[in-house]
Amino acid sequence: MSTYFETVKKSYADVPITEEGIDTSQFLEATEGVVKLFDLLGNSAFALVQTDMNGNVKKIRDRFLASPVHSNTLEKLVASEGKPGEKGRTASEGLMWLVRGLDFTAQALRRSTKDKNEELSTSFSKAYEGSLRQYHNFVVKGAFSLAMKACPYRADFYKKLGSPPEKVEEELHRWLDALEKIVARLQDFYVKGNYAKGF
Repeated sequence: MSTYFETVKKSYADVPITEEGIDTSQFLEATEGVVKLFDLLGNSAFALVQTDMNGNVKKIRDRFLASPVHSNTLEKLVASEGKPGEKGRTASEGLMWLVRGLDFTAQALRRSTKDKNEELSTSFSKAYEGSLRQYHNFVVKGAFSLAMKACPYRADFYKKLGSPPEKVEEELHRWLDALEKIVARLQDFYVKGNYAKGF
């Protein structure tokens, strides 16, 4: 049987990072895989997360297609957007929100891999408190709270990730290590360049 990680187009572990930054096109391919990961949680409550991520992926892809030379890495895309003569920073804002969503996902799955007795509802609730919650209004917080409670049982989710379990665990760790590295790099980039102002 194959694992979830073999069904996606691109793993974060295979997204190139050079001196210029993180490859935009391949990062977007890997992120489309995350959206599918939420399908495995098997609850419509996570549609909110998926819709938000898909919307932000589209903003980044639109910018990349409109200006490929200046957007071939995520860092170049953000640095070039909003220069004199350009309107708005739609893709930069989209990427910032996407990074926040990916941070939430990474924190939840990291908790889950560290404590094999913790149910997903707890892992995702704690991850939400430590990531996205601070940016959300009362209504969105309520919707997320419902989604967290609707998480499937841990054992059911891991079965959906494929088999054998040892292979799933190995690939999950590889994917997660790479995702955390990308998230940390982008968070640092936004802070150092003061790019998150107004988002």
